[in-house]
Amino acid sequence: MRQSGAGEADAAAVAKRIVDLLPRLHVLVVGPGLGRDELMQATVARVVAAARERGLPVVLDADALLLVQKDPGLVRGYGLAVLTPNVVEFGRLCAALGVADDEAGTEAGRVEALARALGGVTVVQKGAADRISDGRRTLVGDVPGGRKRSGGQGDTLTGAIATFLGWRKAYLDGIWDVGRGDGGTRGVWGERGYKGDSLVSFPPAETALSLTSNRNARAWPSPRWDVACRPAT
Repeated sequence: MRQSGAGEADAAAVAKRIVDLLPRLHVLVVGPGLGRDELMQATVARVVAAARERGLPVVLDADALLLVQKDPGLVRGYGLAVLTPNVVEFGRLCAALGVADDEAGTEAGRVEALARALGGVTVVQKGAADRISDGRRTLVGDVPGGRKRSGGQGDTLTGAIATFLGWRKAYLDGIWDVGRGDGGTRGVWGERGYKGDSLVSFPPAETALSLTSNRNARAWPSPRWDVACRPAT
């Protein structure tokens, strides 16, 4: 993607080429490796807005969070948006949305307050303990894991969340409705993972909840978020 040059007209032209691809996607991930170039940010803002118009799940990480910091309205009230800030990025978002350090009392309370200020998006605050909230439910993933973290684990988490959201959208779009003449259910979680109907009730918050433990414990994500996480206190 080109960087800053001729200005706003360029952003519209570059964004159109990406927006035209959105009908082929089940989920959009923006952020890792994005950069903060002015043209790049303006282009991505247009793409995210177009994805929202189409009802496409969106996962925003890294430099894409700067878009929300500058224009919270880009995702405010969009329940299919997931933000995955680290501690520093989370602090910047709180400052931009006016969520004070002492407003909520606890760190989990701040995560919930930020999600609420954004109208119910799912916020995944990454850290020694991962805190996840959609403004109504807040849980903490503090399963002990390896003491050594490697670069890129946050990007992997973003991609894993997107994968689950993509599966969810595919399910809701009915693309797996094949040979269902008996009125039976499409499936349940089993020993080897997801097998059907339960994904329809597996919204973005629970998707994130089931996956944060994978980042910490380096195990295959639990199909049940209540195994991996606990309610915030």
